[in-house]
Amino acid sequence: MNIRDRMTSRKFRRKMRVRNRIRATSSQRPRLSVFRSVNHIYVQLIDDSKGKTIAAASSVDKELKSSLKSGGNVAAAKAVGALIAKRVQAAGIKEVAFDRGFCKYHGRVKALADAAREAGLKF
Repeated sequence: MNIRDRMTSRKFRRKMRVRNRIRATSSQRPRLSVFRSVNHIYVQLIDDSKGKTIAAASSVDKELKSSLKSGGNVAAAKAVGALIAKRVQAAGIKEVAFDRGFCKYHGRVKALADAAREAGLKF
């Protein structure tokens, strides 16, 4: 087993640990799932009971792409957090469960969460 396989399995285990904790504690609330790549950040609101995506936002959205210098920095994460909060509230949802996936809660992930909270989303 090489180092790449071990890193992948660690990421997978961390992601599943976070997701299982979310499902155990907040089964009624939809899940706000975050994925970050090197160049962009993506977030979507998922209703696990129906298996549907309710709302989504990313740094490649037409609304944000022109105003962002780069999609992979903290400023882009803040803009995406505010945009997803606006879209979720338009769908009539006030509380969500935050799913950070395999990412640690700092940097871009924390900036996205803080911006969504400031825009009125509760989690």
